[in-house]
Amino acid sequence: MSERVEPLPVEAARLLGDPHPLTHQLSSPSALARFTPATDTLPAAVCDLPSLRGFVTWYRTEILTPAELPAIRKAFDHASRYEVRELLALDATLAGEPRLQPFAQASQAVGRSQLWRLLPMRDQRLVRRYWNALEAGNAHGWHVLIYGVVLAVFSLPLRQGLLNYGHQTIAGFVDSAARSRGLPTADCDRLLDEEAAAVRTATEFALGPGKPRLCICAPTNGGNDA
Repeated sequence: MSERVEPLPVEAARLLGDPHPLTHQLSSPSALARFTPATDTLPAAVCDLPSLRGFVTWYRTEILTPAELPAIRKAFDHASRYEVRELLALDATLAGEPRLQPFAQASQAVGRSQLWRLLPMRDQRLVRRYWNALEAGNAHGWHVLIYGVVLAVFSLPLRQGLLNYGHQTIAGFVDSAARSRGLPTADCDRLLDEEAAAVRTATEFALGPGKPRLCICAPTNGGNDA
């Protein structure tokens, strides 16, 4: 049985209602062919349970653990301390992350939509300044950073938010593939159970002591701290 993850408050869930930018690329060989993971295990397309498991494993090890969850934690920390310049610097740093480039446009579209929904909230100067930077072309608005901002705005526990992001994203991938490929429900449920422990481990990695490590993938000298 997988760990029960407390859902986010209704208002926060509404603001974060857009799916992960990778969701609609699961069944497209041409879209997935653009990915070049460090390991050569990414299937050309999701067509059955083994290829879905391969995709989920690749996503968790190549994107979720080294890049997305640490970025969410950093965005949460900066937003909690009203560190606007540091948040915008983190936004710029992600533009140098090769893992995120194949779905950068989709990520930024999702992030912009989520940030726009935050604007009507009162006394959120950080949100307004982030939006102004987006409008001026000085920021990208990655969806993972907006997720961290939302957690801070609603004063939500970081661990809950990270677990929710990991579980809900992988569940979204599995549900999308199950519906489009007619995969057995029982097999998909087992896959989600298998992933639960791995998501907890990824969350603890992001919550590690001190400054969280964002593993930017560089072609010559490896990952660097953001």
